[in-house]
Amino acid sequence: MFQGLINNAKSAVSGLVLKYVARASVAVPFFIALGFALAAITVMLVDRFGHVTAYWAVAGGMALVGAIAAVIVSAREREEEVAEQVAEKTDTEEVVGNAAAQAMVQTPIALLGALFTSSPATAISGVRLLARNLPLVLLLVMIGSLFWPTQSEEDLQETDQRLKPNGADEMSTIRH
Repeated sequence: MFQGLINNAKSAVSGLVLKYVARASVAVPFFIALGFALAAITVMLVDRFGHVTAYWAVAGGMALVGAIAAVIVSAREREEEVAEQVAEKTDTEEVVGNAAAQAMVQTPIALLGALFTSSPATAISGVRLLARNLPLVLLLVMIGSLFWPTQSEEDLQETDQRLKPNGADEMSTIRH
């Protein structure tokens, strides 16, 4: 039943792994060259300053490069995280609202279409099934109504524009 989905997932994962293996195989010669360059720099420093000073200088240089790389990576991660949160918030709200509204509208129509195309005995048994599970049906209707959009996008944008990021808006004074 899920064989096609599993095969698609396998091919996607294998394609991703092969892409990164190809990238890593390109980077290997550069790492080897970097190692030889580091060895050459170390030999030059040993000739000029002696063994102990040269090794301390190389260690300090590598620590400095690592610290700079860590700062750059953490700054990029923060930027990506903030951008992802903003995009996720707007996308999720829109997608969930639209999907829920669409499902709420299309589901009853699809059920009625299936009900009218089936035989009368099937329709009667469907009504009996709904009647037996009336609390569950009511619960699903209430959950669906929670996802039903109550404000238009223009109203939501106006609300977002009135709120100030420092909390000095009329909504904040009411809450505090």
